[in-house]
Amino acid sequence: MASSETAIEQPSFSEKIEPYISFLGPMAMILAIILFMGVAEPARYFRVSNMTQILLDAALYMPMAMAMTFVITQRGIDLSIGSVAALSSIIMAFLIKQYGFPAWSAALIALCLGALMGLINGLVITKFKVPDLIGTLAMDLVYRGFALVIAKGLVLARFPDLITEIGRGQSLVFLPTPVVIGLITLAIGYFMLKSTHFGRYTISIGSNPEASEMTGIAVDRHRVYAYVLMGTMAALAGIMLTGKLNAIQATSAPYFNLHVIAAVVVGGTSLFGGRASIVGSLAGVLLLSMMINALVTLRIEFFWQSVASGVVIILSVALYTWLQKKDRDGSGGLAAALSNPDNRKLLKMTVWIMGALIVLSIISLIFGGPANPSG
Repeated sequence: MASSETAIEQPSFSEKIEPYISFLGPMAMILAIILFMGVAEPARYFRVSNMTQILLDAALYMPMAMAMTFVITQRGIDLSIGSVAALSSIIMAFLIKQYGFPAWSAALIALCLGALMGLINGLVITKFKVPDLIGTLAMDLVYRGFALVIAKGLVLARFPDLITEIGRGQSLVFLPTPVVIGLITLAIGYFMLKSTHFGRYTISIGSNPEASEMTGIAVDRHRVYAYVLMGTMAALAGIMLTGKLNAIQATSAPYFNLHVIAAVVVGGTSLFGGRASIVGSLAGVLLLSMMINALVTLRIEFFWQSVASGVVIILSVALYTWLQKKDRDGSGGLAAALSNPDNRKLLKMTVWIMGALIVLSIISLIFGGPANPSG
């Protein structure tokens, strides 16, 4: 009797897998896409060339997803990354095409410009106390405006081999060069998050910035560091995009922010700060690239990609918010969660929203007509 009373209660299955939910969630959705496409379009979707294309598409977002993980974990957001990528790449292109700079030096200058733009973002937010959302949205307009002024409508194309190698080259290993670059940046981000003061301070600031400041952490300085890292990785993505297309223009990369934020949030990094997962961000990037590629393979119109990305973001944020609430409330599983009136209301509201989205999708299909692959 005494031994049974003192026995340690074993954690439930849900409690055991909860630390890995940020990775298991997107992996489950990846498996669902694989199973669905295995039935719908196995011959086209699982070709080696198509798998390579998925990796190339994902590689473009890996560096930015790594940096955005740190920004969001600190309760920040950066909506200017598309313009940072475009402006830094435009300047790099002019340095190469018109001023004869070597490709490596022009690319290095582009990375420094990206870091400078990230520094400006961080100072606008921390020194002028402008909210992250408004500050980076305003700077997005500024950087895009500079890109339009400099480019004057030109499309700059045909770059040296170094640039195209970064964007679409084949490395010595079996993976394309941009995939290797993306994985290296994620590995560096994982090390920074797990093994450096910057990573620990990032999680601490996101969990409780006031308490972090009281313990001696320079909160504003570390927030600026995160935005500098974000700007540098956005510039790297701009160089990769330039090499991939072998061209760049001022209006390039308009949806970088949507795609990157979606991937990071889907990967389990909390929009409310304090929880980060670099591995989850990798899974989120792969998930979105596979989902968009599946829509293209099924010949579904391009604009449905935005619909799908938005739905994935909503469902992911709702799931992780519910998980955080369960942690705070100490809920004991699904039955206990559904016994809570607030959770039942949330579930009912989710069903209504999903139903409304389905109705809107049907209306769009009716009035939009069938997709025209020939454009």
